[in-house]
Amino acid sequence: MPVWCCRCSLAVFFHLSLLIRNYSSPETEGQLLNSFVQYFGDSLGRKIKRMPLIEETVLPGDSLLTLPVVIIGNGPSGICLSYLLSGYRPYLSPEAVHPNPILHTKLEEARHLSIVDQDLEYLSEGLEGRSSNPVAVLFDTLLHPDADFGYDYPPVLHWKLEQHNYIPHIVLGKGPPGGAWHSMEGSMLTISFGDWMELPGLTFKEWAASKRRNIKSDRVMPEEIACYYKHYVKVMGLQKNFRDNVYITSVSRLYRGEDDEDRSQLSEDISTQHLEMEDGQKSLIKRNWEVRGYQRATDGSHVPFCLFAENVALATGSFDSPGRLQVEGEDFPFVLHSMSDFGAAISKGKLRGKADPVLIVGAGLTAADAVLCAYNNNIPVIHVFRRRVTDTSLIFKQLPKKLYPEYHKVYHMMCTQSHTVDSNLHSAYTSFPEHNVLSFKPEMKCVLQSASGLKKILKFSVALVLIGSHPNLFFLKDQGHSIGHHSNQPITCKGNPIEIDPYTYECTKEANLFALGPLVGDNFVRFLKGGALGIARCLAIRQKKKHELIESGDGGGDGVP
Repeated sequence: MPVWCCRCSLAVFFHLSLLIRNYSSPETEGQLLNSFVQYFGDSLGRKIKRMPLIEETVLPGDSLLTLPVVIIGNGPSGICLSYLLSGYRPYLSPEAVHPNPILHTKLEEARHLSIVDQDLEYLSEGLEGRSSNPVAVLFDTLLHPDADFGYDYPPVLHWKLEQHNYIPHIVLGKGPPGGAWHSMEGSMLTISFGDWMELPGLTFKEWAASKRRNIKSDRVMPEEIACYYKHYVKVMGLQKNFRDNVYITSVSRLYRGEDDEDRSQLSEDISTQHLEMEDGQKSLIKRNWEVRGYQRATDGSHVPFCLFAENVALATGSFDSPGRLQVEGEDFPFVLHSMSDFGAAISKGKLRGKADPVLIVGAGLTAADAVLCAYNNNIPVIHVFRRRVTDTSLIFKQLPKKLYPEYHKVYHMMCTQSHTVDSNLHSAYTSFPEHNVLSFKPEMKCVLQSASGLKKILKFSVALVLIGSHPNLFFLKDQGHSIGHHSNQPITCKGNPIEIDPYTYECTKEANLFALGPLVGDNFVRFLKGGALGIARCLAIRQKKKHELIESGDGGGDGVP
């Protein structure tokens, strides 16, 4: 396990103090320093007391000491990873019988071991599910057995807190724990069941009962989910690992060896690579990552900081950058790109009494939410989308009518209230299938083009472009384009997710950089938890190797962090 000596932890704090003092005002300096004091004092301080200490020797000139893990993003992906890194371990429950007999037999073979300590590739072999990542399918079937077949079986796992498995880490997020769920439109229901949104160790129903909330439906509002995630961090004792109001500006390699450009030359555990010193002694290389950013203080000021990390886990989700049409006039203030902006315009009465309809572009569930929002507020709608209404890839085709009646209502309108060459606009809703937006005009007009090439100009009150969203990895070199399946292309959740090892979730093109959640194609909460399991197992194995190295004497005496 990573071993921290007293002098090392003080050196880290001293280095952070210098960085903060160099770049911040006296008023904001204290706030951020107190935050780091709390983190290093509460977290690493206790670890120092129970970890075996090594010789208190700091290498000459080696002032860049590091945290084992920095997690960027505090949504459900980051929360779940923090939960596992904090020492929580899943075991097969004593009376549990998994409905998959082959998987159950495998689980029985190592019942005494936690799932984190077992061979994930062996356990996930042969399993099928709605994720392309095998560990995500495995963890999902352990937490929600046969959920895709309509069953509501309880999890086959129970959880234990094993504090000796704690790996020091910090979770950095822009807002409170829960990430983008705090900014989603609160009047709509989630696409997934509430039970599928929950995290390990605390069921959503238990939380709802404790808060005396009356959950009338299997599907819940985003506001409920956001509150659940925030409460989860508190009740599980994870707060010490979380820092809110933090914005990352740069994540870069602190040090590169001569062979580091060639991934094949790297050892499996780059964090324990050695370099020969002049006197023949071995020393660990300097740590891999420098994480820079700022924390927004209560007075609105920005307090810069710099952290160093052996490992960085990307858990930023996919809601950073709304999809854009890239057409003329899209930057006009009356062209919106988020449901929250649209909801704010309605609540402020900006659309009340408008004679012209709202123009909604997109054929996904968010666009359908916008149609319902406008419809329920008696605002006429023009709905534009590129696909045919009979396209089998439309999301509405995949949703059972009984569970999602509101979305099928929208789909019915898309099919039956469409515009034709000879027809006028319907009073409440008119769809324009197989149409593209060519441009927006300053007089609040839009130029559409049909599949046959016919153009039409429509007047609107406000336009809402909802064609998906993409991650924004601007803080990485080349915005992360080099780590996707298709090099030199932007990272997208569907077309070009980050390329990872399927069992460790480590980026195949960048050692000690991990990714999980939508960044690797797992857009549903029930599947992103598998990424946390894969990363936790990978780091636990490396921690064990370091510990064995120290006990054997091969790595002793050099202040190994």
